[in-house]
Amino acid sequence: MAQESPHFSPLYRQIKLLILQALEDGEWRPGQVIPSEQELAARFTVSQGTVRKAIDEMAADNILVRKQGKGTYVASHTDPRQMFRFLRLVPLNGTLTHPRSVPLDCWRAKAGQEAARMLAIEPGAPIIILRRVLKFETRPIVADEIYLPGEIFQGLTLEMLQDWSSSLYSLFETRFGLRMIRAEERIRAVAADRAVAEMLQVAESLPLLSVERVTYTYGDKPVEWRRGLYSTAEHYYLNDLT
Repeated sequence: MAQESPHFSPLYRQIKLLILQALEDGEWRPGQVIPSEQELAARFTVSQGTVRKAIDEMAADNILVRKQGKGTYVASHTDPRQMFRFLRLVPLNGTLTHPRSVPLDCWRAKAGQEAARMLAIEPGAPIIILRRVLKFETRPIVADEIYLPGEIFQGLTLEMLQDWSSSLYSLFETRFGLRMIRAEERIRAVAADRAVAEMLQVAESLPLLSVERVTYTYGDKPVEWRRGLYSTAEHYYLNDLT
């Protein structure tokens, strides 16, 4: 039996890559409708079924969103339905509430070895570091320290963060044209030190959930490294493994 080449890629996957390239090039912006399946089929000289399969996979990846009777749109972090895609902390009572971001600090620095490795930049390259607390209702639940490439986020200030009322990723998308596509997380238990205990208003040495995340944009480019500490006395981390 003939075997497929190890570099073989189904046609619909090739179309998916072409659509992703168009998104990376800014041809269609977040929240905008993309051309119809018929138009894309003509553009790429393939069948509508092939385009549909590519779009179906991209919709499953939360890159595109199908809207009944309206067409297919580029997913946007400004969509309230995207709020809990990357934030998986749920109250024990199961009622999702929108957290409030409270920025504490934002400063410029040079990337150390670890930040450079996580963000795929050179050691010493400019980065921006921000610290914030996420509050659910009035209680501080998450303490975040976030590292960002300085060249991409030029102009980001503490005042901009404080003035923004929606999610952090919607700010990145709206002000810097950057869409987060996927993330990798590492989770472990740690004890709260004195500084974090004060930020989260918990006892020192209380067990916390440490969530370290690297977030990627188009082209699998890392654009955010964050280390979050979660108080889980009244919350749990929900991960859907389907």
